[in-house]
Amino acid sequence: MSMKWITSVGVMATVFAAGVAVGQQAGTSRREPQFENSEVQVWKSIVSPGKPLGLHRHDHGRALVSLNGGTLNVVDGSGKVLDVYKLEAGKAIWLEADKAGTQHADVNPGKTDVEVIVVQLKNDKPKM
Repeated sequence: MSMKWITSVGVMATVFAAGVAVGQQAGTSRREPQFENSEVQVWKSIVSPGKPLGLHRHDHGRALVSLNGGTLNVVDGSGKVLDVYKLEAGKAIWLEADKAGTQHADVNPGKTDVEVIVVQLKNDKPKM
């Protein structure tokens, strides 16, 4: 093995370890930005059991790709379940933009984290 390769691996391992140390803790629901351009915004959402993603809204349609499967309950500000997504690992679903004036939170009723990649359009046209 070349010394350059070994050094590169060592640097990458150090950067990864530092990222884990200063990054989000396990068991905390969060969004991790992945990519953005003029057409889409992409993030990874991790929703931990008992730790909902706070109230928010989506003004644009989006594809949600499940990385590990699970269930997500979509709830309003009072905790009323508005929708339930039964997610299958490796499968995608399409979600329309949220209705004007609404917000929701994502709740994981399971026992393990639910991880999804969200690809949200920026320039979709509202339905008439």
